[in-house]
Amino acid sequence: MNKSIWIVIAIVGALLVSAMFSYNTLVSMNENVNGKWSQIENQLQRRADLIPNLVNTVKGYAAHEQQAIQAVADARAKLAGAQGPVGKAQANSDLNSALSRLLVVAENYPNLKADKNFRALMDELSGTENRIAVARKDYNDAVQGYNVKIRALPTSLFAGMMGFGPKEYFKADEGAKQVPQVKF
Repeated sequence: MNKSIWIVIAIVGALLVSAMFSYNTLVSMNENVNGKWSQIENQLQRRADLIPNLVNTVKGYAAHEQQAIQAVADARAKLAGAQGPVGKAQANSDLNSALSRLLVVAENYPNLKADKNFRALMDELSGTENRIAVARKDYNDAVQGYNVKIRALPTSLFAGMMGFGPKEYFKADEGAKQVPQVKF
């Protein structure tokens, strides 16, 4: 009888150690996902901060193109108020669309394209777009690792009880799957 008690204690101890290890791993992975998400938000904010300067530069050349300018301002405001990966992704898609329309307007103004402020802003915006792409990839990689961990044994036995659920991926908008047409 004495030997069986020690076996039960050893099994319970092993389960507790496993649960503790799983919990600590999930906390670490969850914080990693949250940190990666913060980087996406940081880059989206950087882009949103650049946009008013770009809009003002375009306004000086294309004052009568108010609809395109207003669409960018509205999309930027929507991005600022969006919540979570799905909301941010949709708002980001809307902003991308509005920016594309604004850049089409800019194409009609050769002096604007030659303006050093406009070129500098476009370079900054392009760099920010690259940073956003990298941050999205890093976030999605972290989400994938986290989601695999909470679904794999033995962690899956503890994850739900400890309050860890799956995270959402930051997905590309539907328009991103279409190849843009460049006309000269």
